[in-house]
Amino acid sequence: MPQFSRSLDVYQGFNFKKDKQAPVGFITKMKLGDIELKADQETIKDPEQPDKALAAKVVGVLNHFLWETGVTDAMYLSSQISTANKQILSAALMGTWANVNVEIQYVVYEYDPLAKKYFKSSFTDAVLKGILEKNGDDLNLSVADDPSHEVQSPKNYVCQVGVKPQTLEQSVNLATGSGKNIVKQWGVTEAAAK
Repeated sequence: MPQFSRSLDVYQGFNFKKDKQAPVGFITKMKLGDIELKADQETIKDPEQPDKALAAKVVGVLNHFLWETGVTDAMYLSSQISTANKQILSAALMGTWANVNVEIQYVVYEYDPLAKKYFKSSFTDAVLKGILEKNGDDLNLSVADDPSHEVQSPKNYVCQVGVKPQTLEQSVNLATGSGKNIVKQWGVTEAAAK
């Protein structure tokens, strides 16, 4: 089965340049358990309209995204988050983590050399509902102690998360070029016990 895996340009995400065609991506909503990370990066440019900022504020600038595209496969997102979000998440990781529900919304942009414009290559219309993936007994969730070096200011920290779908059929949009869209299912609805 084909996978959707993208290495994304953090520098281009923070400092969008029209003459550079590197792929970029953003997390626009992320709630992990009872902790909602703030969308506190406000002036990130919209690759489809580079003279304007994104309509939604950004929780994190993606540096990598991976989904094997299977209905029950986890999504792996690695992004750069703010100092405030890093502190909130670090404190939570040191405590007890009872609620493993996740709400996440993201968008990945790529450049189409034939159409000569950016397009959304993976995105969600609605917030995805998932659960934190586990590696053995550990949650697949981490945040770096040291700031990243791709962008010096604002200070930002790598946050990595693995998210499995809840038992609910959801939709993820993928595209291979401008106007070449497909919708894939993520998650399987489970009937309630009677």
